[in-house]
Amino acid sequence: MDDPYKTLGVKKNATAAEIKTAYRKLAKQHHPDLNSGNAERFKNISGAYDVLSDRDKREKYDRGEFDIGQRGQRPGAGFWRNWSDGSGGNASGNSGHSFNFDQFGGSGADIFSEIFRGNSHFDSGVSRKTNGNKKREVSRDAKYKLKVPFVEAAVGIKKKVTLSDDKTVNMTIPAGAETGTKLRLKGQGKSINGEVSKGDAIIDITVEDHDYFNRKGKDIYVEIPVTIQEAILGTSILVPTIHGKVTLKVPAKSNNGTNLRLKGKGLSPKGETTFGDQYVSLKVMLPEKIDKELTEFIEGWAKNNDYNPRKKIKMD
Repeated sequence: MDDPYKTLGVKKNATAAEIKTAYRKLAKQHHPDLNSGNAERFKNISGAYDVLSDRDKREKYDRGEFDIGQRGQRPGAGFWRNWSDGSGGNASGNSGHSFNFDQFGGSGADIFSEIFRGNSHFDSGVSRKTNGNKKREVSRDAKYKLKVPFVEAAVGIKKKVTLSDDKTVNMTIPAGAETGTKLRLKGQGKSINGEVSKGDAIIDITVEDHDYFNRKGKDIYVEIPVTIQEAILGTSILVPTIHGKVTLKVPAKSNNGTNLRLKGKGLSPKGETTFGDQYVSLKVMLPEKIDKELTEFIEGWAKNNDYNPRKKIKMD
């Protein structure tokens, strides 16, 4: 194998800073993705830096110690051989221009982050591992949170949204959007280091609660108050839906909690062709002020009736 000192062009008593400087210069000059350099040469440079940038590896190399497992090769030679025999230092063993800098123990990736900072090609391609062993990539996507009124999210709407650069864009909230729905605006993200191309804007939707509508899947639920006379005698009333007000027939002898269905008055999420339903639960309300006439009527009615709803459920 080549002498790592000669490969980097430094003296054997070179300082860590001198080794780092030499490596930065050679790596930038020979990296295949930037300058159509010699991939083999670049592998040797990277392997040399791995040995000399690690204090323990460098000392063992300088002492001429042999690695028993490598049959006479110096420590680090196995790694060195991987770079010089065409495996490219890639964890998969494949050659070519795909390099995995994780084998450097973090130092190689950190160096490359510095060397190629400002280079659009490399900013988009380099990833490295953090202490948590998860890959971290430079992202051009910009994330936003957007609150959407219940009805607008249910039926869908086009809205104007102002991004962080004060640019206003039109976006479509699809019918049936829910809290957690994420929408992507292509090319409306960030540029890194002055690049012309941008990432995307990711819009995270939060649907606001409604005063009386609730949603379960494609169906809408609402509780509607009715008077005693409306419940007993029956009537027709206007009720709200997400599509506007409609007439609902309240059958005679309805009770508190009676459920009525408005077919097709629910929502139809994007990509579906059928609508859900709206379910109306009646809530029988006493008058706010109970007058003498009503009181006397109930007293007279109660004398001839022993109705007790608690008996039916064995609570009395």
